[in-house]
Amino acid sequence: MHYDALAGDHGLPFDPINALVSPRPIGWISTLSADGVPNLAPYSYFNLVAAKPGVVMFGSSSLKDSQRNVEQTGEFVCNLATWDLREAVNRSSVPAGPEVDEFALTGLKTAPSRWVRPPRVAMAPAALECRYIETVALPTGAPGQLHKASLILGLVVGVYINDANLVEGRVDVTRMRPLARLGYMDYSVTDDVFIMERAV
Repeated sequence: MHYDALAGDHGLPFDPINALVSPRPIGWISTLSADGVPNLAPYSYFNLVAAKPGVVMFGSSSLKDSQRNVEQTGEFVCNLATWDLREAVNRSSVPAGPEVDEFALTGLKTAPSRWVRPPRVAMAPAALECRYIETVALPTGAPGQLHKASLILGLVVGVYINDANLVEGRVDVTRMRPLARLGYMDYSVTDDVFIMERAV
């Protein structure tokens, strides 16, 4: 099949585009409000987009607490969402007001970050501490019309890794078992990897 993506005339009961761009890593973003209230929310429009230094991005489908907090305070943390923490990841996605502390809501313990003020998820096997770069307004393709979603960029200024996930100087992703978002309400977990050297 072919369909006009801007018109969305695929004729299917569910939009297939998210299922076509998958798996997508989940950025479990922790922030502090300007008043110091912790916030925690998962974002499946998330990725590392550069290294040395690291730059991460997450896309917010509308102006939510995470984006507002990042823009007001200039800091956030990307916690690794994993199989063992999947239920807490899901619970932290519930719509809640800016006065709600999702760490308390989910029963998760916090751990202090080293380079930024927002805490990290204590049980997360890895976390990226980030300094806000900018918010990018996204176009829709229609003249003068902006998308309801925004792209938030952050510079990675600190990294936490639980030493139990390091094997012979390398991160063993199968020990961490990160979650990824597929299409619809489907998810996957990384349990197995293979090595393929780059072609020369």
